Amino acid sequence: MHLLKTSRAVFKAVCIAAIAGCFIGTRGVAQSTHKIIPLWENGAPGFENKRNEPESAKDYWVKNIHNPSLQVFTPPAGKANGTAVVVCPGGGFRLLVYNAEGVQPAEYLAKLGITVFVLKYRLPREEGSPYTLDKHPREDALRAIRQVRSRAKEYGIEPGRVGMLGFSAGGEVVASVAYVPGKGEADAKDPIDRLDGKPDFQMLIYPGPLGIPETVPADAPPAFLLAANDDPCCGVTTASLLIKYREAKRPVEAHLYTKGDHGFNMGDRSPLQSIKSWPQRMADWLGDNGYLK
Repeated sequence: MHLLKTSRAVFKAVCIAAIAGCFIGTRGVAQSTHKIIPLWENGAPGFENKRNEPESAKDYWVKNIHNPSLQVFTPPAGKANGTAVVVCPGGGFRLLVYNAEGVQPAEYLAKLGITVFVLKYRLPREEGSPYTLDKHPREDALRAIRQVRSRAKEYGIEPGRVGMLGFSAGGEVVASVAYVPGKGEADAKDPIDRLDGKPDFQMLIYPGPLGIPETVPADAPPAFLLAANDDPCCGVTTASLLIKYREAKRPVEAHLYTKGDHGFNMGDRSPLQSIKSWPQRMADWLGDNGYLK
């Protein structure tokens, strides 16, 4: 637990370093024609007047997100298997590493037959942000899962097979909804808000420490965890969460690689074979647990 507390102290520095250096050489932010679904048609509650403010996008990142949304990536024709995944890119809540931790994993999962929704969530640590860390990313994550479940028929999704994939700070967004009740309000005016916002499974790639509970609850979603042991913050987060899952007797698989540091994305830029091939471990887990059937 002492190590976990220490990890929080260095997490900000690690994120800044990862943002500054780890993503050089990635593709520019994709100008995709995939459908964009706003989380709220009229804008985020309490911030409706900001929904038309333009996002900022350059190189690998996207910032200035005031109208949170989902970008849809559908599987090849005839390959959809009924599973959906909401992808949460990292970026330290200052920006979103949208291509390398959003578009690329979405394209990978779609080839496996999964319908993927990349979440653009609001950024509390961006300079001048009006959002708070303990409220607005979680609000966006809950609404994202509910939006996906509300469109189950449209996309051929099974409402009980909606998971989340989070990288770094995106893993903290996943954690904000994975360990607490997600029940909707039965009398909500918006029918989407009546749906459950808790994911059915989760995949956390070098997740940060925020949102990790002291004790994993008995209904925690099955988890796939992956990080590098030499990651100064998130290796220990992953190891700690594995222990908590085992204590709770909840389904979990964890991979802690010797080297890799932080922010290796989908592994394609790393010289390490173990890191280059890590997405196959995720695909194996999805298949072994029935999510690709």
